[in-house]
Amino acid sequence: MIARILFAAILAGVVAGVFVTGVQAYKVTPLIHEAETYEGKQAGGHDHAAPASETPAAEKPAAEAHDHGGHDHGGDVWAPGDGFERLFYTLLSNILTGVAFGLLLTAAVVLTGGEISLARGTLWGICGYAAVALAPSVGLPPELPGMPAADLTDRQVWWWSTVVLTAGGLGLMVLQGNFALKALGLVLIVAPHIVGAPQPVSHESAVPAVLASQFAAATLAVSALFWVVLGASAGWFLARADQTSEA
Repeated sequence: MIARILFAAILAGVVAGVFVTGVQAYKVTPLIHEAETYEGKQAGGHDHAAPASETPAAEKPAAEAHDHGGHDHGGDVWAPGDGFERLFYTLLSNILTGVAFGLLLTAAVVLTGGEISLARGTLWGICGYAAVALAPSVGLPPELPGMPAADLTDRQVWWWSTVVLTAGGLGLMVLQGNFALKALGLVLIVAPHIVGAPQPVSHESAVPAVLASQFAAATLAVSALFWVVLGASAGWFLARADQTSEA
């Protein structure tokens, strides 16, 4: 069983990583390049360090959020060059992210029991998108280079809390039949948004608002595709592995 889960997760992660890299190159990367022309106009330093749970990379895989905090880009700071090098590291990070999330997804599918299929895997992928991308973006939308942001640690704490509470809430609402537990699940989902995400002191930015909104929309759309492909692939590969084992 462990071997089947690992095999399905790795294959699903590769498929999702390759797929989302192609979509990113077409829809998201051009927006990042355009925003970088405004980045130098932003007063003060900034960083590109996103919460680890937001899957930082050469270009943000799946969630693609580009967070900023407080270091400058000195001349000795390495960054992948434009073109093939940047595309390669983006592909690599997307595949690694896909495999990591694929392991969590396939484990959840197997541990909750029931029929293993492409459709069920897709549903789990949608739940993963809701917990890891959609819910956190309500308070911390994907950010382009040059955009202001609150303290990195505060954002990390809120992001992780939102993901964990949303995942737990969805689990209670979907997997439990007791009404009280379903109600508790709803409370868990709403709680982090009542508290509110940490916000920067000022929202002033050299990046045009229309560009920021286009990036946020494109990022969420690409992330949704990533999770659907990941879930569907994981479900399909798990089902195939089961059929082979039975044969």
